[in-house]
Amino acid sequence: MRIHANDGISDEAKSLLQEQDFKITTHHVPQDKLVDYINAEGVDALLVRSATKVPKELIDACPGLKLIGRGGVGMDNIDVVHAEEKGLRVINTPASSSISVAELVMGHLFNLMRDMYKANRRMPSEGGTAFKEMKKEYGSGTELRGKTLGILGFGRIGRWVACYALGAGMKVIYTDNNATVDYVEMEFNGSPCRVGVKMVGMDELLSKSDAITVHVGSKGNSKIALGAEEFAKMKPGMVLVNTARGNSIDEQALIAALKDGRVKAAGLDVFMDEPTPHAELLSLPNVCLSPHIGAATVEAQARVGNELAELLIAWRDEVTVGRG
Repeated sequence: MRIHANDGISDEAKSLLQEQDFKITTHHVPQDKLVDYINAEGVDALLVRSATKVPKELIDACPGLKLIGRGGVGMDNIDVVHAEEKGLRVINTPASSSISVAELVMGHLFNLMRDMYKANRRMPSEGGTAFKEMKKEYGSGTELRGKTLGILGFGRIGRWVACYALGAGMKVIYTDNNATVDYVEMEFNGSPCRVGVKMVGMDELLSKSDAITVHVGSKGNSKIALGAEEFAKMKPGMVLVNTARGNSIDEQALIAALKDGRVKAAGLDVFMDEPTPHAELLSLPNVCLSPHIGAATVEAQARVGNELAELLIAWRDEVTVGRG
């Protein structure tokens, strides 16, 4: 079977697939040339991450395509419904990047609480002339320990965030339409343990949280997770982190909340209009920014590649048995 990983795949996964007699290519083909490449090369399975889009038009134009794989959690860049209606298998790797995303959340939280991102912006140009002034300005940060973290969405990533936050001494509450767990399983210095967490309603989470991290998505015309109504209910001076989906938050409402101080600061890894985020949002002084790198660690990409390889091998074996 012929596989094309248009956004790359780990060397380990590539070797594993080749050992299983898959033919695999990993170079990037521009979006406007992808249909021609898939058809000319007889690609059976197309693997993507977030850079490549797989819309209805591409699916319809590639009748020989049998599987679409997403290296990551969300599949907003793939028309999953249409692909499945056409009989294609669609797979992703929801567990592989959870740790990496959770660690980025914690990185943003530490940055936001201590104004490190502000100091870092100014130190290169003003460190030699305004050192004392900046020391005073940024010397009133707060600790994470003892603060309440509200987790909006308690799936795999949300639970990993809870583990890290509890390890940092935070109190954790969460809201989720499906999860109803009252503890998370953690490991401290090699010893497993269970630590309690509390599920609360949305209004309670908004009003009690010193920090909120978003781990839900929004598709199509469904209601966004955080809009003007939700921002109005937040604890004044709280901080917000979004590493989930850009369309989980009403960015105009967020900008207003950042300007009036309802939200002290926000850590953003995802944006509504990627790869060209809202210019005003990027220019605000109280935002800590990263370019959608939540899952972009060496470890996560290795796990993503290996999980994709295992899924592809299982799919190949299933198809082969079916033909037999």
